[in-house]
Amino acid sequence: MSYLLRGILVGIIFGVPGGAIGALTVQRTFHYGRRAGLLTGLGSSCADSFYAFVGAFGITLISDFIARHETAIHIAGGSLILFMGIRLLWRKEELLQEKKSRMESAGMCLSSFLIGMTNPATIFIFLLAFSWFGVAGGMTAMQKTVMVCGVFLGTYVWWGVIATVVPILRQRAVKFKVSYMNRIFGTLLCLLGAMVFIKCIVEYI
Repeated sequence: MSYLLRGILVGIIFGVPGGAIGALTVQRTFHYGRRAGLLTGLGSSCADSFYAFVGAFGITLISDFIARHETAIHIAGGSLILFMGIRLLWRKEELLQEKKSRMESAGMCLSSFLIGMTNPATIFIFLLAFSWFGVAGGMTAMQKTVMVCGVFLGTYVWWGVIATVVPILRQRAVKFKVSYMNRIFGTLLCLLGAMVFIKCIVEYI
């Protein structure tokens, strides 16, 4: 089995969308269209690929830093998720729009990338996945790079599925007000952000 295919399988199996980024992608796709969902997913896939790269190449400098500052990274991520949830709750109803400015598009990608980067557990998930697929060692730098590219493609498959399915559901829910979606996903993001803080407090105690 080629290393690219192994990476794609790792991305598909272990990169299932969930949590804050999953909720954010669905909300943005419903609100702004397929392109917004793909941009949001792109940021998440880049973050996953970064952690896959660290795991594949065994960059201990980065992994040790992440381990030492795991709590602070989680708090930063929880704060970002909470902020985005509150912003959604306070947002006034807008008309659905497919086009966004370049600045707003970059913001969609960057925000999901930052949320993905503040989940240090991702690196350990990929280490487990690589071990499971028997690609933990004995690989050349090129093979590792190809595998990480496969992880990116595999994770992005999921965001492509979401960006395709949600617009279809949106067409069937034309009477569903955007403000309701903002409240639902805003509340969900706030709860997820609060859970991060609660987890950090419990671990600290």
